[in-house]
Amino acid sequence: MLGKLNWNAIPFDQPIPLAAGILVFLVLLGVLAFITVKGYIPYLWREWITSVDHKRIGIMYCLLALVMLLRGFIDALMMRSQQALAFHAPGYLPPEHYDQIFSAHGTIMIFFVAMPFIVGLMNFVVPLQLGVRDVAFPTFNSVSFWLTASGALLVNISLIIGEFAKTGWLPYPPLSELKYSPGVGVDYYLWALQIAGVGTLLAGINMVTTILKMRAPGMSYTRMPIFCWTSLASNLLIVAAFPILTAVLAMLILDRYLGFHFFTNEAGGNPMLFMNLIWVWGHPEVYILILPAFGVFSEVISTFSGKPLFGYRSMIMATMVICILSFMVWLHHFFTMGAGGDVNGFFGIATMIIAVPTGVKVFNWLLTMYGGRVRFNTPMLWSIGFMVTFVIGGMTGVLLAVPPADFVLHNSLFLVAHFHNVIIGGVLFGAFAGYNYWFPKAFGFKLDERLGKIAFWFWFIGFYVAFLPLYVLGLLGMTRRLQHYDVPQWHPWLLVAAFGALLILCGIGFQIAQLIVSIRTSDHRRDLTGDPWDGRTLEWATSSPPPSFNFAVLPNVKGEEPYWGMKLKARETMHLVTDEPQYEPIDMPRNNPTGFVTAFFAVIIGFAMIWHIWWLAVLGLAGAYATFVVFAWRDVAETEISADEVARIDRANRAIRTVVLKRRPKQ
Repeated sequence: MLGKLNWNAIPFDQPIPLAAGILVFLVLLGVLAFITVKGYIPYLWREWITSVDHKRIGIMYCLLALVMLLRGFIDALMMRSQQALAFHAPGYLPPEHYDQIFSAHGTIMIFFVAMPFIVGLMNFVVPLQLGVRDVAFPTFNSVSFWLTASGALLVNISLIIGEFAKTGWLPYPPLSELKYSPGVGVDYYLWALQIAGVGTLLAGINMVTTILKMRAPGMSYTRMPIFCWTSLASNLLIVAAFPILTAVLAMLILDRYLGFHFFTNEAGGNPMLFMNLIWVWGHPEVYILILPAFGVFSEVISTFSGKPLFGYRSMIMATMVICILSFMVWLHHFFTMGAGGDVNGFFGIATMIIAVPTGVKVFNWLLTMYGGRVRFNTPMLWSIGFMVTFVIGGMTGVLLAVPPADFVLHNSLFLVAHFHNVIIGGVLFGAFAGYNYWFPKAFGFKLDERLGKIAFWFWFIGFYVAFLPLYVLGLLGMTRRLQHYDVPQWHPWLLVAAFGALLILCGIGFQIAQLIVSIRTSDHRRDLTGDPWDGRTLEWATSSPPPSFNFAVLPNVKGEEPYWGMKLKARETMHLVTDEPQYEPIDMPRNNPTGFVTAFFAVIIGFAMIWHIWWLAVLGLAGAYATFVVFAWRDVAETEISADEVARIDRANRAIRTVVLKRRPKQ
């Protein structure tokens, strides 16, 4: 009846995961009790859970990422503390638990922190920058988010029911095959990522369609903000790469469930097939994450330098060159696998060449700052910290692109340091820059600057203290994923790395404090202008937070920086516009629960397949199918906002913004 599920699935004999699971359960129970007692459930259901507004969905993506960041960072602290204590000693984590922790850490940080954060920023900002009212497929946008949340939920369920994979964040065969991983850990990984991957693919299709087909009047491709260009490149990569991930994970599922043996040598398969396919997805995935972060830095640096972005068209070219080359470098992940000198040489050269367009971007950012009036607000600090950190990570990447050097450094902590140098110094710093930059647009008030800067410095210093020792350890020969060791030279460096992780923990603590203090004092930091940073792109032309329809009248774009031109004209006339526009009714998509209900059934299907509860899986599939039938047969898909209501909202916003414009000096 319950397949493989029984009481042995709960880790009664392992106090750490059991206590952690109980704590998470109690926290969730407390949150649910709080919102129930306060009467927030109807509001949350109406305004958030069933929302198809791209802005609300973007915010929920970012919230999911922040929550999962805490979960993933706890795993990182446990790994660092275990290695600090494991010199000539077993430490406090048994090997099988330690293996699950490093696998869960990588999986969570890539798939459920970096991806949701970046997709959330794109969801929130891109339609506003394009001057449109929503994404191309609003309901699928909701489905995309809730499927991602479903995958995250399955990963966290593995904490207390069963186990997680012990294979690393990429489940290489033969270790991930049924013979060597007979438990449910790999199955949790496979089904969580299949469900979340489908959500990400839908999000990519949605965003590509939005950018290519739904721009404001007059907004040609060469008038789009750079963040829209980097989002386009990133989502083109999603559309091209994520079907490969879906296929390779499906092949491994067939190996484990039906004995297909795609990747088992003894049955005619080939583990190298998995390596090729997973990295044909995996290396573009790095650029899926970093390209939107590049767009964030472009917007932030231009705004806080008070200048247009230097080399706009060269930035577009560099972005698209990276998009293309990212599919030509995957084999550098297994230089040591015997592909041959000619193949290794080709991929080594391709890997070095991809650093060229990245260097173009860095010089363009520096030249944008040169001669500008730079304001060192929190988003700008994250951007400058990124340029320093990412350049170091890029140089170590070029070193690893040299096959003979990679033969020495492959699978060492040098590689781990390089990877975190790029992902933390690039993607997370970009996410935090965007979070601080667009927060007032989302909520109508700015985050506390003092606490934000303190958080940045703890993160920045903590990163170097935590990961520079890993470069040294890699050169000393320490491989990754060691649960214990007996080399005296390694121990002091691991102690320093553990201290660096504690500094990053302080940074996270100050970020939490920043958010709490900002909310408590929101009345004193309220932004009435919709443009607290004196921005240059169209998202700052709306109120903060924007109305559900974004723009009462779609803007007519007449330059690379249309909103900056509007502001210059407004400061001359002391009015936002000279004539009031002709308001018309606006049709907006209705909220509906399709995304949430689909995710509910997706969790049921995933959990049932993991534990071989076949009848429950069939029920879940039937429920998911019924959900889409109901969605397809809905009678009313949109609701109309009357012209009078649009006019009332827009006139109030314009009056406030005109008053504030009169008080601002000309730039």
